[in-house]
Amino acid sequence: MSISPEQSKIAFQKTERALLKLSSGRDAENVHSFRTSTLRLQTLLEQLIPSRDRNQKKLLKMLGRIRKRAGKVRDLDVQLAALRSLKVPQEPRRKTQLMQHLLELRAKHENRLCKLLTKDMIKDVRRRLRRASKEVKLEAGPDPLKVARTTLSRIVRPAGPITEDLLHHYRVVVKRARYAAEFAPKSAESAQFILQLQRLQDAVGNWHDWMTLTQTAAKRIGDENQSSLVAALQHVTGAKFRHAVAALSASPTIQTVPKPVALSAKSPAKAKQTETAA
Repeated sequence: MSISPEQSKIAFQKTERALLKLSSGRDAENVHSFRTSTLRLQTLLEQLIPSRDRNQKKLLKMLGRIRKRAGKVRDLDVQLAALRSLKVPQEPRRKTQLMQHLLELRAKHENRLCKLLTKDMIKDVRRRLRRASKEVKLEAGPDPLKVARTTLSRIVRPAGPITEDLLHHYRVVVKRARYAAEFAPKSAESAQFILQLQRLQDAVGNWHDWMTLTQTAAKRIGDENQSSLVAALQHVTGAKFRHAVAALSASPTIQTVPKPVALSAKSPAKAKQTETAA
């Protein structure tokens, strides 16, 4: 099953549209759309195309610079969304202060992103996108579904319990596999496989969003012994962690995954994972 020319064309078109929208407004939807569009295109050019010419390499480098800055804005958007959805009575004042801190950080990174998106930069990227779209050679590319399954098969399954670091690794691998599979021609097989990966990605991604927020809160406020708000966030993150591990265990795309392990809460960079987390 070769690469779908239609999906390849759409990937270039969506990236260009997302770039134009991002240049006109850096709201959460535009930032997210740009990041996902460029990641899909990166998957096509790096994982599915045997070799890249100078234009494609330069294009990926330019898109990577923009995506890196957009990623910092996106990280804050998901933290803000998670914090807004947290309905707890603990420390409302600290919650408001944390919200304000995240908003200020977002404005700072949005300003940096805006400075990068000059007219000349956008013009150059659009020119390279159109050129790459016309010159990309799909005929010699591998089967996208085979590439996706091979990517998943490289996941190292430890003998012991799963940790946060390993779950983060799963998150990255599953995302890459899904984006590769999306370049396969449409079929019942590819649709089912992509749906399974999407569900898995959503579960693990949801945990990662809450873990990031918990880390930010702990760094800003203190650990769970110093703040009931941080303790509440850790409880939610613990539940999301167990749900993500359960999703991995139940997914037909991944082999048996070990049970979750409780992590130490001593380091503010780690969210507490315990069986008592609600």
